[in-house]
Amino acid sequence: MAAAVAMAALCRRLTGALRLTGARPGSAAVGLRGLTLNLFHGNLAKAEPLYQLKFLHTTLSRKGLEEFFDDPKNWGEKTVKSGDAWNIKQLRGKSSEDLHKLWYVLLKEKNMLLTLEQESKRQLKPMPSPERLEKVEKSMKNIDLVVKEREIALRLLQTGHEKPVPGEWRHDFLGRTYWYAYKEWPIPWYLNKKYKKRKFYYLRHVDHFIRLRLEKSLRRRARRQNLEKTRQRVLERKFPHLAVKSQSQ
Repeated sequence: MAAAVAMAALCRRLTGALRLTGARPGSAAVGLRGLTLNLFHGNLAKAEPLYQLKFLHTTLSRKGLEEFFDDPKNWGEKTVKSGDAWNIKQLRGKSSEDLHKLWYVLLKEKNMLLTLEQESKRQLKPMPSPERLEKVEKSMKNIDLVVKEREIALRLLQTGHEKPVPGEWRHDFLGRTYWYAYKEWPIPWYLNKKYKKRKFYYLRHVDHFIRLRLEKSLRRRARRQNLEKTRQRVLERKFPHLAVKSQSQ
């Protein structure tokens, strides 16, 4: 009888202590309140709490817009050390999942560098190590090429066609070459009036205009290259110390 009274008193004290602990606001033990319903369970070894809490996580904590800015250690530096761009040979040895992760890492780096570039323009100061942005863009372009190579190889293995939709190269009536994708029609082509109206050839007198269009595109490309060279010369005169460093490297 005395043992039963002592056991009941002990249970009451434990119940009161757990209720007091769970009543405190902001306490980490708020999930322990579920234990009060299981104290008088017949088999205490199999009693389980009603709430499951997890206080440990491995997610990298970030605050606000920190990832849009460079590392604080690099603030005020004129040059920042960086590695080379990812080449195609290195990327071909990685799995598709790794390429997917690397793409988003480079995307975050590109956003950070674009923010740094805009801030440098606002303060009228040279961007520290601007070649980093070119390396990131080159790496992303190489990842895109590797992914396209794998898609084409898989498509060739499954369907035997290189393009997503089978077709052929054709000419329009102006002599322009384009990829014509095959389509399904409800009637044969020789009965399809809409299809027969399309011209997949051009006449002899169009050759002169084709040469003019080609000449125009070549002139436009040469003009763009000359403008880029002029811009580089202006930057070298404006920032001669950066031009000397780029030539020494």
